[in-house]
Amino acid sequence: MDTTELCFTPATELAAAIRARQLSPVEIMDAVLARIDALNPQLNAFLAIDPEGALAAARQAEAAVMRGDELGVLHGLPVSIKDLEPTAGLRCTYGSKFYADNIATTDGLVTERVKAAGGIITGKTNTPHYGHKDMTDNLLGPPCRNPWKLDRTPGGSSGGAAAAVAAGLGPLAHGTDGAGSIRIPAALSGVFGFKPSFGRIPNWPNPDIWTGRTHHGPLTRTVADAALMLAALAGPDARDPLSIDNAPDNYRAAVAHPLEALRGLRVAWSADLGYAPVEPEVRRLTEQAAQRFSDFDCTVEAVDPGWGDPRAMAGLAWCVSFAARLGAQYDEHPDWFEASLAEMIETGRRASGVDYVRTSLERTTFTQQAQRFFSDYDLLLTPQMPTGAWSVDHGPAAIDGVPNPDMFDRLSFTFPFNMTGQPAASVPCGFTSEGLPVALQIVGRWHADTLVLQAAAAFEQAQPWAGLWPEV
Repeated sequence: MDTTELCFTPATELAAAIRARQLSPVEIMDAVLARIDALNPQLNAFLAIDPEGALAAARQAEAAVMRGDELGVLHGLPVSIKDLEPTAGLRCTYGSKFYADNIATTDGLVTERVKAAGGIITGKTNTPHYGHKDMTDNLLGPPCRNPWKLDRTPGGSSGGAAAAVAAGLGPLAHGTDGAGSIRIPAALSGVFGFKPSFGRIPNWPNPDIWTGRTHHGPLTRTVADAALMLAALAGPDARDPLSIDNAPDNYRAAVAHPLEALRGLRVAWSADLGYAPVEPEVRRLTEQAAQRFSDFDCTVEAVDPGWGDPRAMAGLAWCVSFAARLGAQYDEHPDWFEASLAEMIETGRRASGVDYVRTSLERTTFTQQAQRFFSDYDLLLTPQMPTGAWSVDHGPAAIDGVPNPDMFDRLSFTFPFNMTGQPAASVPCGFTSEGLPVALQIVGRWHADTLVLQAAAAFEQAQPWAGLWPEV
């Protein structure tokens, strides 16, 4: 195969070829690094690249194959790490000017597990300042751009990860999701994104353990690739006392033959959750995708979940968290903060302690409402994002006639399931009239990660997307 085809080959196929000695990790890494070198100046998907370290690791991986060593599940595969996670020896900026020249001295838990599974870190992917928003730009340099249309955002905050996978700059990418930050860019960039149940992948280091909102997860081209990456990342760790304290399922085996698991399921479809604006063509494409579940012997029912709009509660908690964590830096260097993050900090500072505790009480109420809803349904399907990718410079002017939507207006389908901790996947399901990706969200019950992955795999079999590549 030529190098472009190699760069778009699924990780599961690359892993099998490495084990069969049909492909060398060095050959794969050479192709990926050459593509990064050619395209990253346009896309700005990476904030740091480690060609020397990656090639040295690839040569070691090749030698291990030739010796007949026991190989980890990610052996010899290129993996990118979002720049909110430290990787020892590499630049780690958190998207902040305060850390523009910071070199990490330790590995975060995700990096540890990638390396332990034989994965090779290619670099650190772009993120907005501390991952605070749904676009990937910061004050460190040019914004990250969407490979499908370079004047559009790839989404955020794992925008660099999604853009890299979409453009063939590596098959496996790490992302984090505190209000949608895996699923937003997965949807806008046309790749698969999976937010596991809260705690399924431990979160360390973490300055705010007890908030309980941020999930780590994979962005990949295929569902099987995500299952492969989860095999390396999932499982408890004492450094995160909220991590799920049992062994994860065999996700790779589960997604290989998914249809049997879906027969007879009750599936809810909600175009707007009862309150969210959605562009008509997004609504049409996602409804068509949801109806495919009838072909899997599921009962699909259009519903209004009946819960209240949690936007105000989630938005205030978000702002208070940034005010508490970044307030001292903001006072020291307000010129190093984007207007969007400065506004969040100022909003958080205006809230009282009572206001903040009230958000926790309202979150509890919302979670209980969601639990009651899911007692009647196995899966919930929704649009993932209400519109296609918008300008790289500013948010959309309107969504379905609603003017000047702010960030949480755009995230109506994502942040609720950070509040509840439920697993959720973003699956590509078509393109807008402008040629921009659209995605369906699949949400499962508490800890039903395997079923969500199986539902995504069944949809992928019925409506494949991995063979569609942006022309960058």
